[in-house]
Amino acid sequence: MKRTWGKSAGRFALLTAAPLIYGAGISLFLDPNHLAPGGMTGISVILSYLTGVGTGTILFLLNLPILILGAWKFGLRFILKTAYVVTLTSFVTDMLADRGAVTEDPLLAGLAGGVLIACGIGMAFRAGATTGGMDIIIKILRRRYRHLKTGFLFLCSDLVIASLSGLIFRNLNVALYALITVVVSGRTLNFVLYGGDEARMFYIITERPREIGERLLKNLEAGVTYLQGKGGFTGREKEIVFCAVHGPQGPQVEEIVKEEDPSAFMIVTSASEIYGEGYKDLFADVL
Repeated sequence: MKRTWGKSAGRFALLTAAPLIYGAGISLFLDPNHLAPGGMTGISVILSYLTGVGTGTILFLLNLPILILGAWKFGLRFILKTAYVVTLTSFVTDMLADRGAVTEDPLLAGLAGGVLIACGIGMAFRAGATTGGMDIIIKILRRRYRHLKTGFLFLCSDLVIASLSGLIFRNLNVALYALITVVVSGRTLNFVLYGGDEARMFYIITERPREIGERLLKNLEAGVTYLQGKGGFTGREKEIVFCAVHGPQGPQVEEIVKEEDPSAFMIVTSASEIYGEGYKDLFADVL
């Protein structure tokens, strides 16, 4: 019981700290320097400039219909943690807005802001939530258009929003600095989650292989393979769940396994390169 309460308290602490860091990155570095780092955050920075409404308020309003859509598509349980993160992020963003920019150097602001929002996103992922916005939209698009890669969709949305910011603010440098922020944020997020590894491989030995495999297929759209094994001590035949996922999805795999079989034996290993559908094209580098 104490162990369960400890895990819950730790997860709640991450869910609370993530918005504080994320909101600080927006209000103290990105927003006052007109840096729109892609996603709903970038759109909120642009709309705040055009309307005068607080960036945090706009961020909340933009995410509200997306959260409702996410609850419909993925279930209320999946979205509750994300709703908490989004709400607190919006509050913190508006609360810190009056403090002004920590630095007016756009390069330093982009670097620092990118690192902070990536740390916030990473902490939210580790607690089993997301920061809402494009994460949910792209997850829905991938269900309908499976041939589109997640990384490609994020890249396209970030490029469009950063380019739009250059037009709105009438400053090409602003768009370029925003793109730097996007790159820094992406690299930092990978490092926060998995030390920069591109993907993770999971070997899951469990009494509920089919249930775990089905959830991995449905919730994460991850490729799953059932390997045949035999217990060295018991001599019993077993099915081992094997799957490979992109780095940011790793905590979600762990969460699914914990929910389905807390006593499962799980081996997690790094994969520097993965070729195949959803990953790298086997022939892309030689053509």
